[in-house]
Amino acid sequence: MSKISLTAASRIGCVRSNNEDMVLAYDKLIRSDVYSTEFDSETVDRFVIAVADGMGGHNAGEVASSDVLSNLKFYMGDLPRGLASGEFMDMMHDWLQSVNQIITSKGHADPSMLEMGTTLVGIVFYNKKYYWMNCGDSRIYRLRNGELVLLTNDHSLSNARGEKRHSNVITNCIGAGIRMPYMDMFEFTDEFLSGDTYMLCSDGLNDMISDEQIKQLMCENANANTLCEAAIEAGGFDNVSVCMFKVD
Repeated sequence: MSKISLTAASRIGCVRSNNEDMVLAYDKLIRSDVYSTEFDSETVDRFVIAVADGMGGHNAGEVASSDVLSNLKFYMGDLPRGLASGEFMDMMHDWLQSVNQIITSKGHADPSMLEMGTTLVGIVFYNKKYYWMNCGDSRIYRLRNGELVLLTNDHSLSNARGEKRHSNVITNCIGAGIRMPYMDMFEFTDEFLSGDTYMLCSDGLNDMISDEQIKQLMCENANANTLCEAAIEAGGFDNVSVCMFKVD
């Protein structure tokens, strides 16, 4: 694989008074902004692309999402080289418990941030291998040859009940009173093919527009901000954040 083209956008929407989402787009943290970059995966040792959807009222949700993505960025940068897949994933699961304690402790120290929390969904490149991870109900989609596939499993009450309608009640996240969060994490076993597009989003996107609409926009080479605009035009009831990268 060579060139990666990446676009990211995080928007407040039409209803909320602040933006509790945040995007980590390769080397940049994005909130209420848009961003694009290109880089060669053969020349970098590691990188992270992630979306966090904060919750907790007041400023707490935006603090949780910002703290978690900042912590993840530095943690990934400090990892030793050459870890085997199993070792790397074990360290990422250890990180999840550690950052959960940080978020929980910050909430206990400041009553205005009590039980703040955030989802986390991401794609990680480390030691020439790709992994995806998910904690909560933010999502990763892949568009390949015109077919859109949802890779992640929502950790939500509606999904646990087998309901097709998405519920804002989540059963797993970082913080928010969760004592032992869990994270789905898998190594990509199939190749990244030229033309593949991966899209990460907060539920402010998929709650407002259907997967069919998402597929149509992605097939039309929409960027991250175009997808956010579609959610806003449909009502924009929540913050909406999208990060997309395409393999060339």
